[in-house]
Amino acid sequence: MKTLVCEAPGNFRYHDSAIPALTENHTILKIKTIGICGTDLHAFEGTQPFFSYPRILGHELAGEIVATDGAPGFSVGEAVTFLPYFNCGHCIACRNGKTNCCTSMKVFGVHIDGGMSEFISVPSDKLVHAEGLTFEELALVEPLAIGAHAIRRAEVTSNDTVLVVGAGPIGLGVMEFARIAGAKVIGLDIHAGRLRFCEEKIQLEHSINGLTQNVARELARLTDGDMPTIVVDATGSLKAINKGFEYLSHGGKYVLVGLQGGEIAFSHPEFHKREATLMSSRNATRADFEYVISCIKNGLITPSNYITHRVQFSEVKSDFNSWLDPATNVIKAMAFLD
Repeated sequence: MKTLVCEAPGNFRYHDSAIPALTENHTILKIKTIGICGTDLHAFEGTQPFFSYPRILGHELAGEIVATDGAPGFSVGEAVTFLPYFNCGHCIACRNGKTNCCTSMKVFGVHIDGGMSEFISVPSDKLVHAEGLTFEELALVEPLAIGAHAIRRAEVTSNDTVLVVGAGPIGLGVMEFARIAGAKVIGLDIHAGRLRFCEEKIQLEHSINGLTQNVARELARLTDGDMPTIVVDATGSLKAINKGFEYLSHGGKYVLVGLQGGEIAFSHPEFHKREATLMSSRNATRADFEYVISCIKNGLITPSNYITHRVQFSEVKSDFNSWLDPATNVIKAMAFLD
């Protein structure tokens, strides 16, 4: 089978590898679609924290079962996706049901080799039924679940005004699920093209361009001076994260979804007087996956809106570098395997 390996930053190479053998409590999948994630892009450019090379990237995946063990209710030929977060099941987080932040988490395609391959082996207990979704839709469940988890963690309601900083794929998902929760949603980005995409594709009512507008002034105007009750960072930019503290209402919550390798800094008095809450949101749970699938089935989200670039698996190596260029206006690139 063909496998695409990121051997070092900026260096991809196709390899011929053996198809994985079926082992106990694992399932072999023939990969059909691969979504290209920001994590993949950052790994390729050498800016992804906690990363080592060589590595097979890819964790936004959909495929067909070709062999399985220990997967009651699943059958050969079935379309599936899976949770790419392999947790230990024994640590304090796992014992408390927080499997998404296991102390020894192995994320498929990040900490261990992933899915840019024709066939993969995954633990059978991570499989998720397609519920009638297409392979293309299934490959988008994982990134959408990241946004769903963040909104669920922040306990967003119809009384909230949610500012989402960053209008990339993860930020778009956060906006979608904040909208579904009934909140007033404001998108903030420095790329006019991405803001237009939000307005046209997901009908975002309120957007702010951080390069051309006074952000604090616009937020005050849109909230009648209250400021957003929830701020979600989906950029992973240190500058954006630090700035986000200034946009939070009194009694508000600041949720960090984006990840970067530095140290955040903010004014303790300003944060303290707001009695604000700072939280991170990592990965997602099976409940989030199932909620996303339900939302897609019920027409609350249109996954195809996100896909701006489609390529064959054989073209990923040649096209990948271009997706780092904002001028290509990529939101979500998707690779297909015959």
